[in-house]
Amino acid sequence: MRWKKQLLNLTPYQPGKSIDSVKKQYGLETIVKLASNENPFGCSAKAVERIQSFSESLALYPDGHAGDLREALSAMLGISPDRLIFGNGSDELIRIISRALLYPGANTVMASPTFPQYRHNAVLEGAKVREVPLVDGQHDLPKMLDAVDEHTNVIWICSPNNPTGTYIPNEDLDSFLQQVPEDILVVIDEAYYEYVTATDFHDSISLTEKFPNVIALRTFSKIYGLASLRVGYGIANPSIIKVLEPAREPFNTNTLGQEAAKAALSDQDFVGRCKEINRNGLEMFYKFCEKHGLPYYPSQGNFILINFRMDANRVFQSLLERGFIVRSGALLGFPESVRITVGSQSQVDALLKEVEAFLEKESRAIV
Repeated sequence: MRWKKQLLNLTPYQPGKSIDSVKKQYGLETIVKLASNENPFGCSAKAVERIQSFSESLALYPDGHAGDLREALSAMLGISPDRLIFGNGSDELIRIISRALLYPGANTVMASPTFPQYRHNAVLEGAKVREVPLVDGQHDLPKMLDAVDEHTNVIWICSPNNPTGTYIPNEDLDSFLQQVPEDILVVIDEAYYEYVTATDFHDSISLTEKFPNVIALRTFSKIYGLASLRVGYGIANPSIIKVLEPAREPFNTNTLGQEAAKAALSDQDFVGRCKEINRNGLEMFYKFCEKHGLPYYPSQGNFILINFRMDANRVFQSLLERGFIVRSGALLGFPESVRITVGSQSQVDALLKEVEAFLEKESRAIV
């Protein structure tokens, strides 16, 4: 087989361990998964009701234009429908953008560490990847600008950033965008947008109006709790959407996903409650970290990255054996840190008790 040579050196995305596999491996009855930044409260009851009442034929293809969802979302956002593009999760939109703009001879600029699919797709397309290290968990925007040249086609901005949870203040992002050449697409990935409480967070709709070379990506997988149905969307100038559409697979968002997402949009009370509970959960983590002297990044997402000052896999394994699935930073570019999804109050309470017991055990071992 004459495979693309770059494909031979790539590894598949490694998702967090599944609940069933951990149950079987360790003989545990109860598992709490806090590894993939899923909503611990599931999705809106309105979305569940719509799925349960679905009676249309499964033999028919989905609406390839996602017309009803497009209409509902554009109305909620206050934008024209032609400024939206839908994907099989925002992951597919990352692939579509890469497919459209990246190729041998082109390069792309991104922070490091950040969401790994930016790099993965760029490598797959044969483009050169220019990674700029984070500074104190934040995007180094000046250095990212320095990395840009006449062959740069895409700049990736993840805000809030995964895995640090940090964000770029609006003033800094606006200044950065003013300095980016107009023929370079800037992708602002804001998968955790609905969790943000920072008052100086950017307004991506305004940014896409001010800068025609900007596209913002969002998803129904996080706060909306529809990760299994895979629906994401992009917001951009209609001229960008028009060019990207041919790179999108036909019927890429399934019928149930479109219907559930539309129903979820109508329940913003659910979104508001999840946002508030998440913020309370983060405060519980902050207090715990400060009590035990553990460095962490204040987060605008539904997760927190904690530095345990030891091999992250040790912390990960200890919690795994006690029924908690978290994400080891060893796979995320932070070998001494663990990323933990903010669960319900009871889940956070139980997890922190296990973490405290682990720290006490480690302390005794050192003495």
